[in-house]
Amino acid sequence: MKILVCTDGSEQSRKALEKAADIASGCRVDEVAILHVYDNKPDSSLFYWGEGSSLSKEQLDQFQKIREKDKDKRKNILLDALKFFEDKGIKVRTIFKEGHPSNTITKVAEGEGFDMIVIGSRGLGGLNKIFLGSVSSAVVQEARNCSVLTVK
Repeated sequence: MKILVCTDGSEQSRKALEKAADIASGCRVDEVAILHVYDNKPDSSLFYWGEGSSLSKEQLDQFQKIREKDKDKRKNILLDALKFFEDKGIKVRTIFKEGHPSNTITKVAEGEGFDMIVIGSRGLGGLNKIFLGSVSSAVVQEARNCSVLTVK
């Protein structure tokens, strides 16, 4: 069995890591991979400065620095999850992808032949969840040829 566990650094994703570790410890598992998806779509509110305005080169440079710092922070989320499994003696590999979270999760699961996706029931979505729906709900709907365990 191959397990793909998703993390975004939230408390719910921490619970998903714990559940995946329990499963991996309790049965024969061929592979465990931890996936973090970095949603690289810029927030459109960052680009609106009033009618007809545009960002200066300095503002664009500052925006790029913020995005790079955020990307580094997200890579640390993956490293923390890796350490969690290593502390339990479970061998895992990490996957860091950029893209739309639910689409990327299901593409990775299908493309690499995972049997199970383990994901927290809620992540760091905040207000976006109200308008867009949760990543976990979308993964449940979109996943093909594998089970999805949503952890509360």
